[in-house]
Amino acid sequence: MSQQRAAGEAPSGAAQVPAGPERGAENGTRARVARLILEHGPITASTLGERLGLTPAAIRRHLDNLTQEGMVEARDARPRGRRGRGRPARVFTITEAGRDAFVHGYDDLASSAMRFLAEKAGPEAVTEFAQRQVADLERRYRPLLEKARPQQRVRLLAEALSSDGYAASAGEAPAPGGGEQLCQHHCPVAHVAAEFPELCEAEVEVFARLLGTPVRRLATIAHGDGVCTTHVTPREINTSNDEMRTGPSPGDGGRHYKEDV
Repeated sequence: MSQQRAAGEAPSGAAQVPAGPERGAENGTRARVARLILEHGPITASTLGERLGLTPAAIRRHLDNLTQEGMVEARDARPRGRRGRGRPARVFTITEAGRDAFVHGYDDLASSAMRFLAEKAGPEAVTEFAQRQVADLERRYRPLLEKARPQQRVRLLAEALSSDGYAASAGEAPAPGGGEQLCQHHCPVAHVAAEFPELCEAEVEVFARLLGTPVRRLATIAHGDGVCTTHVTPREINTSNDEMRTGPSPGDGGRHYKEDV
């Protein structure tokens, strides 16, 4: 056996799989690639390489492996404006299997428990449970957002959600209409929320109260979208609407948000 073969080099034509600590580092980097795609996808290979400090060959190797494993998929990027000549850029997105790999919960058990609750106590109990689940989130986030200026709150909410595993981001909403957009690239309860939308509804109500302005959910991972997207009404529009109406009924808790957007 040659020295190279003894050191773990694969025969010519075979896939080279690092051994020992090198294999662990390889898998660790691949997990970082998948996490970055989860949080910022769709994203190009060149952008991934720049953010992780990897060569084009290295990032391509990780992407090929993740694609073969069914963790990510490649597709043509949507053109912005007039597209020039040449092949469109390729971007990478997380797949459902890849998203599941980041889920830290017992979906089947949680869904069974929710069904049992609905059967024994009725849909009102499910709604109350959903509201109680997000009450802790509201309690923890409120001091942070109350201290901030209104124009900073969506960004701070995104940062707080990211720290809790939602991989959230904030930015300007696409024209027309203006406002801001809150995106959650990961939902730990997506499979449960697909059956019990009360979880999503309670979360949106909390966002409206925390931000002090109506919000509207445009897309959800639970319904098969790649990202949970929430539109945040510009505060100046909300203020103008408030001046033109008598105001929400007492105790509505911000649940009028769909009428304002």
